[in-house]
Formats: sequence, structure tokens, C-alpha cells
Amino acid sequence: MRISATIFLTDETITPTRLARELEERGFAGLYLPEHTHIPVERTTPYPAGGDLPPEYGRTLDPFVALGQAAAVTENLGLGTGITLVAQHDPIDLAKQIATLDHLSGGRFTLGLGFGWNVEEAADHGVEWRTRRELVRDRMALMRALWSAEPTAYKGEFGSVRPSHAHPKPLRAHLGPRTLIGGAAGPKLFTHICEYADGWMPIGGRGLTETLPVLRAAWADAGREESALQVVPYAVYPSKGKLAHYGELGVEEVVVQLPPAGETEVLGVLDDYAQYL
Repeated sequence: MRISATIFLTDETITPTRLARELEERGFAGLYLPEHTHIPVERTTPYPAGGDLPPEYGRTLDPFVALGQAAAVTENLGLGTGITLVAQHDPIDLAKQIATLDHLSGGRFTLGLGFGWNVEEAADHGVEWRTRRELVRDRMALMRALWSAEPTAYKGEFGSVRPSHAHPKPLRAHLGPRTLIGGAAGPKLFTHICEYADGWMPIGGRGLTETLPVLRAAWADAGREESALQVVPYAVYPSKGKLAHYGELGVEEVVVQLPPAGETEVLGVLDDYAQYL
């Protein structure tokens, strides 16, 4: 089982370059970073985990800039987002960012994407909340048109692009990088995963014994190859028992949670997590 890590990197934490080097040297498989462009002060959306919203949400580094730094100082470390709020991006710009990072890193990028939870943040980007899932599907199709080997047009409900020269291309032509969708189990989420993703990124990894068979059935009904489905539990606080359970379920990668802290504290947690490598 591959063990990757995620962290809220901010202007107050360990730096992307220092963390990336340490992860690779210690044998971790990858680094995944979350995204929030801003957190409106006047917010009515409750924090999904309950209580007050932690301050790191409003200080998060741009994941593509930070991962670009990480790519430059490593050779084998996987690089991913957990998650990119695709609805909040111009898809033509985002397609270029993704393709550039994947190209420069030698195909090491994983696009973890999600639909968001902060209504106010999304509204400032002009996102209509009730149609955000359909918007993300549309933008993924548009980006894949730009990633195609030949100039390809796309016209969807929310956007379009003419046949265009758009380089560099991601290493995996047309489909783009490995794509995992985050979110809670449910028919809508599983439909999206089966339609245009490579798998699921369940936060915390709870309840997989019950939900994985449902996803696998939907995957098979969609005509997808059984062995191609990837499930990557995300933001996990690991234990030997928990990781063994994931292994029994066929999970091949787990993303463990690091604290949004300075170098000394983060490296201490990495020392503790080394027992799972």
C-alpha cells in the first residue's frame, strides 16, 4: 500500500519544498494539497466537520503553485490536489495549469476534484450552487477537448471551446491525469465517478465496507473495467488496524493527514507515520 500525505500548506507552515523533499526521502508516495481561494467573513455555510472553521482555510496556498515548487525539488513523489474546486475555475486556464504541471513533473499529477461545500466562496466565483455538479462535468469535458491530440471542439451547457492548439499535453493523452472525485457516498457522486473519473477519494475513509460494493456495482453497470477503479481514502489519521482494513478492501493508496504546522511539528508527525511505510 502506498502512503501519501496531505496538509493545509499556508504562509505560516512548513514550506512546499522542504515538505516535498522530506516526503520523498522518507519513502512517502505523494503530496496532495487542498484549495480555497478565499473564505468570506460573512459566512452562513456551516463547517462540515462542525464547530468553528479552522484559520488555515483562509490562509491556504494556491495548490498548483505549491505543487510546482514540490515538483521542482523531487523526482518520484506523486503530486495531487485534494481537492480542486473545478467550478471556481475558468476551464481553459485550468486545463493549461493541469497540463503544464503534469508535463513538467513527468506525469506525476493526480487531479483530485470536488464540488465544494462553502456556498459563499462559490458564489463569489459566479457559481450557481444547485447546478455546480453539472458545471464540473461540463468543464471536465471541455478540458479533455483541449487535452486531445488533435484540435477538438467542445460545446456544452455551460461553456465551449473552438478547435485549438493547446500544448503541453498531459502525459495521458485526451483523458488527462488520473482523476479522483471527492465527496460523500451517494448515487449522484457515484454516477459522476463512473462517468468521467478514475475513482473515488472518500474523506476519512469511514464506511467503506458498506459503500465500496455499491460503487463497484455502479462501476460495472457503467461498463468500466473492474480492475481500473481506484479508491484512495483521504485525510486519514492512520493506525495499523485501519490500514490493514483498507488493504483487505483492495485499497492500494491512502492519504494521511498532516497538521497545518511549522517544520518541527510536521517532521515529528512524519517520524511517527514512518511506521506505516
